[in-house]
Amino acid sequence: MQKNVTVINHPLISHKVALLRDKNTNTKQFRELVEEISTLLTYEAFKDIPTITVEVETPLERTQQQMIAENSVAVIPILRAGLGMVNGVHTLFPTAKVGHIGMYRDEETCRPQEYYCKLPQGIENKICIVLDPMLATGGSAIAAVDLLKQKGAKNIKCMHLIAAPEGIKALHGAHPDIQIYCAVQDRQLNEHNYILPGLGDAGDRLFGTK
Repeated sequence: MQKNVTVINHPLISHKVALLRDKNTNTKQFRELVEEISTLLTYEAFKDIPTITVEVETPLERTQQQMIAENSVAVIPILRAGLGMVNGVHTLFPTAKVGHIGMYRDEETCRPQEYYCKLPQGIENKICIVLDPMLATGGSAIAAVDLLKQKGAKNIKCMHLIAAPEGIKALHGAHPDIQIYCAVQDRQLNEHNYILPGLGDAGDRLFGTK
């Protein structure tokens, strides 16, 4: 395991991943599970988010408390499947700004193709959390991080539900400074670059397109 990879080993996540994998889990249940797992991952991924000291008046006295600085975080889902994780992040951090990077995988080359990019202003001063349920070959995540760095982003994390060893290795090879958070690391990719045992196509299962 690379030093910058955090796999969240927790019974609640394991339980929800088991339901997520099940081919009989319907679209509504699948979407809810993606959000719930994303919320649990957010708790870990945000543990080192910088804070500021504020003064709060309780019913008894004034005290100092740490809060996350306003406008310090940008959540960047990779379209389309990454959209399913946004509400999970917003459950814990509702004021996080949201940008979007559109990528699709060329079925012949298996390489990501960018078709859309819209980021919050001041992206160079924010902590960017890239969201994508599946880290398979790593191509989309690498391309998204490439793009964010080109736009001036300096502090970037990637958050995935399921990661393949090949994807982790590729992402770290391209961007060794990036911290990866995932719910589980699976065994391998198959000949079509789908994760095994995986859960199928996350986008199709989220949006009911198959």
